[in-house]
Amino acid sequence: MRAYELMVLIDPEIDERTVEPTLRKYLDAIITDGATVDELEVWGRRRLAYEIQKKNEAVYAVVAFTATPEQSKELDRQLGLNETVMRTKIIRPEDQKITL
Repeated sequence: MRAYELMVLIDPEIDERTVEPTLRKYLDAIITDGATVDELEVWGRRRLAYEIQKKNEAVYAVVAFTATPEQSKELDRQLGLNETVMRTKIIRPEDQKITL
């Protein structure tokens, strides 16, 4: 099992109150296979650095979870099938070390 961080950009036309329950539905699919969700934060509506799908804003959500590489790929695939998800990015936090 490895630690991952998932950032999801969701269509701004979606009500922000429905973001967390929708993400939980996708996360429950990997939880049943043994993965754990450590943290789920909905940052809310933010301005994008560049236009995506003719939109200038998106609802940001960040999820910290522990899973196998196969489970993280499946989660990314499932989220990609959702029409309200504009972008996803999964990283391994320990790979993001900053050297001074």
